[in-house]
Formats: sequence, C-alpha cells, structure tokens
Amino acid sequence: MNRWQNLWRYIPLVGLMLLLSGCGSDTLSALRPRGPVARDQLFLMELSLGIMVLVTVIVFAIYIYVLVRFRKKKGDKDIIPKQVEGSHVLEIIWTVVPIILLLILAVPTVSYTVKLAENHIGNKDAVHVKVTAHQFWWQFEYPELGISTAQDLVIPKGKKIAFEITSADVLHAFWVPSLAGKQDTNPGMTNTMYFEADDAAVFMGKCAELCGASHALMDFKVISKTEADFTKWVDKMKAPATISADARNGEQVFKDNCLACHAVSPEGLGMGPNLNGFASREMIAGVLQRKDKDGKDINDEKLHEWISNPQSVKPGNKMPAFGPTGSKPLQDQQINDVIKYLNALK
Repeated sequence: MNRWQNLWRYIPLVGLMLLLSGCGSDTLSALRPRGPVARDQLFLMELSLGIMVLVTVIVFAIYIYVLVRFRKKKGDKDIIPKQVEGSHVLEIIWTVVPIILLLILAVPTVSYTVKLAENHIGNKDAVHVKVTAHQFWWQFEYPELGISTAQDLVIPKGKKIAFEITSADVLHAFWVPSLAGKQDTNPGMTNTMYFEADDAAVFMGKCAELCGASHALMDFKVISKTEADFTKWVDKMKAPATISADARNGEQVFKDNCLACHAVSPEGLGMGPNLNGFASREMIAGVLQRKDKDGKDINDEKLHEWISNPQSVKPGNKMPAFGPTGSKPLQDQQINDVIKYLNALK
C-alpha cells in the first residue's frame, strides 16, 4: 500500500519528461520537414503510427467490451463460462483485416523506398556533392564546380543535391533531420542519397553513428541559399583571398606549421579541413560559437582555444596542440598572427 501512496513523488518527474520532450531546434527535427524527401519520410512514419494506434484502440475496445459483457454476474454458479464454437465470420474478419492493413502500409513503403533510393549523381540539373566523414569533421567536395570545403555544406534551395558519401576512417552516419533520413558512411564503400531544401535557411546536421570520443560534437551546417546567392558563394570560394599586410606574418606561420594538413585553395584536400572561406563559416571546429549569448564577438578567443588545445574542445581529434604544452608549441604572438590570417579567409 505504501508503494502506491508514494507514486505522487514521480509526478514532477513525469511532468519534466513531457516538458523536455518538446524542446529542440526547428532545424533538427524529422517531425518538422523542410524538404520533399523529409516530407515523404514523415508521411511513412505517420502512416505506420496511425495504423498502430488504430489497431491498439480497436484491441483495447474489444478487450474492455469482453470484460464488461461477459464478466461473472451475481447469481452465476458456473466457475467456467459456457464454451461455444468460434464464429467463422469473426475468424475471416480478423484474418482479412490485418492483411489489408499490411497492404496499406507495405505498398507506399515500397514505393517511397524505391523513390528515395534514386541515384541523381548523373542528373545534370542536380548539384553533385561528395561527402567524406572524418573523426570528427565533414569534408564536402563539389566536383563539377571545382571547390572543396568543410563543416558548412552550402546548397541552392529548391534544387536536388545528389550525394556520394563515404568515410576516411571509421563508421559514421550523415544526417540532416529536417531534410532527409540518415545515410551510413562506411570506409571503402560509397553510398548515395539526395535531398533538397524548400527555402533559404540554416539546417543542423549530425553524425548519427557512434564514432569515437567526440561523436556528439561531430556537427555540421547545411546552409540553403537562393540560386543567385549560391552562385555568388561559388565565385567567392574560387576567388583568391585578400590578405592584408598585418596578416602576412600569420600566413607564413600557417604555411610553416599548418599547410601540410590544411589546404586553403578552392579545390584542395588534405588530412584536415580545407580552410578556404574559413572566416565565413557559421562555427569554429563545428562546435565553437563566434559570438556569445549577448552578441559579443569572441571569435579570436575561441580560435585561440582551439589552436592551443584542440583536445579540450574535441577529445580524440587528430589535430596537434600548438599551445605551450602542445606537441608543436607556438608563441602566443604566433598563434595570434595565425588567427589574423584565418580571419582574412573570407
């Protein structure tokens, strides 16, 4: 009895659970689709959920009816109710109805599965992007456009984006909930998928496969632009960066210490992310904000933190530390010079 009396203590916990289940970002939810692929996938979820709810309601209704209709009544002397032969009509109903429900679920599921598995790599109207997953960052190549970048996937709205997806090391999974379901990225294997965005916006992307110590920090952004703005972005990525005189020292320090891993040319690839256009990216290392909650610019501070001790930001990543105790120590002034140079890569 005491156990039941103490149930009230769990009411706040249940309330908190329900409250937190409604939290989240509009751009990180499969239940708020922002593109045709995501809408098709949501339709399948709603269809299967609707069928399950319908079946559950009917089963419980029949169960409650039987409990009430055939309960033992006052004056009944038989312990075991009278046994009667089954109804052929009912047997046909509960055999045929599940088959019909399965067909209702199976036909659109197979149809949409085939549709969503289409390979648009050869579609001349689609933008072709090669995605390579690394611990713990994302590389994006646009082979037809001759550019390569990292962390920010920029796309034109309303246009199909055809992906070739692979991994450079361990198992990862490419996932943009608002635009499409996840796709595995396996080393030595290339998977394909496609999606498109309805409007110009920024969507959150995640790695959906446990891939190491910083799996939860393997974020990226999908930045959807108008076609005109996308063309301007491509042209800007191809144009050489304008480096001011006070950033030249940092450029040399960068070349001496970082260029072996980080390309800064439009199409260059390396062990680390291509930093062409780095200063225009939404985040530093995919997770560090450039401004604080009050809008104050903390870009230099966060860049210094990342360069000095990247393990403190993303444990397990492969970038060496350039702080005083790092494997490739630089003076504070040298790091500040590199920061000036990186801020010029717009």
